[in-house]
Amino acid sequence: MFCDQCGNLLATGQQYCSRCGKQVIGRLQVVSRNRVQEHVRILAILWLAYSVLNVLGGVAMIVVANTIFGRLIHVADVPGEITVWLRPLLVSIGSLILIKSAAGFLAGWGLLQRESWARILALVVGFISLLNLPVGTALGTYTLWVLLPARSDEEYRMLARKQAA
Repeated sequence: MFCDQCGNLLATGQQYCSRCGKQVIGRLQVVSRNRVQEHVRILAILWLAYSVLNVLGGVAMIVVANTIFGRLIHVADVPGEITVWLRPLLVSIGSLILIKSAAGFLAGWGLLQRESWARILALVVGFISLLNLPVGTALGTYTLWVLLPARSDEEYRMLARKQAA
């Protein structure tokens, strides 16, 4: 709490402001801020939106791999050695992107519902997305900042219990 005359920070139980001497009217209450509660909804929505973008990228990669290196390769004069490994590689990468987007969507949905398993899944997907510059790195960093500290585990469990009750 702050003094309403000079703006000085007041301690709990303090009767007079140490800077201006004004009497503190009322009781000082300690208000603890819950970082997880403040940020978990935003984090969940960001994971849902980011997962939609990943689905679009994964589907596009699979379509391009099958179109260019699947059917159209017979029309162009491209050596067959390239398609032997490049098409399966691009389809595999696209499939991994789709799996990651499904995990991100599940994490976002779980965070919105305050499911007990969603925090761990969001942390795992957050670590993985750190490699995706720039949006994935920003979202991964934000996820780790909100959910990784030890105090966040307790705060999230409290939220999950409140939601279940």
